[in-house]
Amino acid sequence: MADFRHELMPQFNTSRYGIMVFFLVSGYIIPASLERRGSVRTFWIGRLFRVYPLWATAVAALLAFDMLGFAERREFDGQGAAAVVLAHVTMLQELLGTPNLLLVLWTLSYEMAFYLLVVALFTVRLHQRSAAIAVTLALLAAVSVAAGVALQASAVSHMFGRGPLIALTAVVMVVAISCACTASPALRVFGGVLGGVLALVLVPLNGTVPMWEGLVILAVMFLGTAVYRAEHGQSTWRIAACAAAVVLVCAVASAYWHGDASNFTRRGWITAFLLAVVTFGIGLALRRRRIPRLLIWLGTLSYSVYLVHPVLLAVSDSMFGRWRHDSLGVAVAFYGVLLPVCVLTYRYVEAPFQTWGRKLARRVEPQ
Repeated sequence: MADFRHELMPQFNTSRYGIMVFFLVSGYIIPASLERRGSVRTFWIGRLFRVYPLWATAVAALLAFDMLGFAERREFDGQGAAAVVLAHVTMLQELLGTPNLLLVLWTLSYEMAFYLLVVALFTVRLHQRSAAIAVTLALLAAVSVAAGVALQASAVSHMFGRGPLIALTAVVMVVAISCACTASPALRVFGGVLGGVLALVLVPLNGTVPMWEGLVILAVMFLGTAVYRAEHGQSTWRIAACAAAVVLVCAVASAYWHGDASNFTRRGWITAFLLAVVTFGIGLALRRRRIPRLLIWLGTLSYSVYLVHPVLLAVSDSMFGRWRHDSLGVAVAFYGVLLPVCVLTYRYVEAPFQTWGRKLARRVEPQ
């Protein structure tokens, strides 16, 4: 299995494939959630109660295993505990020069940046321009590569210092979200735009991936939104198809032209990206068909699987070593533990907090 993965990755980057599918689906769902509520305040309440409780549970579990010696201790390049904690609480740690406590958390940083941008567009009433935004971001990605723009990872953090940037980002987020949730139209616009500007600075200028890839990630998410709009008659399928064509061409061209990556690395990324788009398209085409209950069940547990599996991997790596995962028996045992744990985390963490979030949203925004 290890040899197979070693041979496969240069041809097909499996992790980027799953991530791109996730970003497309997120782009399809998240703006609809905001617009269905019609309230920035209830949107942020929903996101808070949906994302943070299990996130906090997984991080706390990892830290507990670290202290008990059942997981490898993380290194944070000399950053103090307060800075690391604050960066993670913003969920923008990947864009703030702070190593992730859990590797998978980097995707949530882009998810949070997308939330900020979606709210910004909603407050200035440009939220239905999803296709144009996707195209613009994709073109900027291609132009950045063609122009040879190559910033070092976390460039802004290195320029101003990680600690000050983390503190400033936390303050800006609090101000942006608080203002966007007020009843004052002027403050809502100010808060929304402030959060959007923060996202547009951090993603291209302070990520750990190249500028073009950060911009492509945002373009992909807005492409998912463009598809949603076409499906619900807010735009046309022709516009969505044109946007998809531009995003695909720019993403593939950017990956191909990117000078720091080997041919094999570029090939693996491009293949994964294209297959992710195809997978999303197939899912969209089959959305009206009856879905097997097993898949619905796995979809319900998907967020728990996403956050719990790296915690269990950290523990099993510490106890058995990563090489043991190449054993079929160990793999079966791992999933035999993972899925029941995820059932518990969904039942006792995710579901209750989502229910409380809906109740709070109804209370603050009575119908």
